[in-house]
Amino acid sequence: MNTLGHIFRLTTFGESHGTAIGGVIDGCPSQLELDFDFIDSELLRRKTARSSTASQRKEPDQIEWLSGLLDGVTLGTPIAFMVRNEDCKPEDYEALKDIYRPSHADFTYEQKYGIRDWRGGGRASARTTLPVVVAGAIAKQILREKDIQIIAKVTEMGDAEQARREGDTVGGIVECCIKGVPAGWGEPMFGKFSAELAHAMFSLPAVKGFEVGDGFALAKMKGSEANDTFINKKGKITTATNHSGGIQGGITNGNDVVFRVAFKPIPSLAKPQQTVNRAGETCQITIEGRHDVCALPRAVVLVEALAAMVTVDAMLLR
Repeated sequence: MNTLGHIFRLTTFGESHGTAIGGVIDGCPSQLELDFDFIDSELLRRKTARSSTASQRKEPDQIEWLSGLLDGVTLGTPIAFMVRNEDCKPEDYEALKDIYRPSHADFTYEQKYGIRDWRGGGRASARTTLPVVVAGAIAKQILREKDIQIIAKVTEMGDAEQARREGDTVGGIVECCIKGVPAGWGEPMFGKFSAELAHAMFSLPAVKGFEVGDGFALAKMKGSEANDTFINKKGKITTATNHSGGIQGGITNGNDVVFRVAFKPIPSLAKPQQTVNRAGETCQITIEGRHDVCALPRAVVLVEALAAMVTVDAMLLR
């Protein structure tokens, strides 16, 4: 399950401290002239070492385009690309190779595969989200031609600077709005627009919650409060409110698609923590190395990228 999407599909590869991170995009329409400057600017939004609360890993993130393009124009064939890992420091993690870090994927990966890459979390590292940004940037360019815009922002976040000083981490919430999606996109029963969004968002490291529209708040409302009444606005059928977040019955209704994603605190703490090793022996660890204090600032572009990929996929399915 390293592939996301039905028609517009991204398959990713690579580990945090491996040779390279990369992906293959299949199903991208032909004759799209890629805006490479825009793709690079999107990568810059998720780049490390841009603040005191972000990981200080310094990667150039230079994309090598391997296939699917001719003079910067898509051919309709698979677009393969990679970004080499240049600032690797696996020695930062060698002392932890036989220890299970709390709330990381160390234990679960080893239980599943019988082996794990202990160098920075391997495939479970947030480093592996880089190809998502590349594919999302291409998807955004496709949507731009349809006047569809995707904007995400942080709406809740703990005090990251204070947490950094205390050797701790914080989480928060990213809200995303997809503007300009016409009514009728989405594939019930099991390919609902909302379900595809949720599936995509939960592929991100640290995501623990997802809601559309008023989400969990709807559970506390009466039906008369929660319903979106239909109205005729200047000759167009729409709704007076948008509690549903632009999706009803799993299909877009023409309103803004609004959803929120909750990120847990980064589990890599500079504080001492109790855990166990592979032998089951209790031990104490203090995780050193280069880690984010909060994922939120760099996660905004990831939420947008995945939303763009899901939206393009729904458009092509439609």
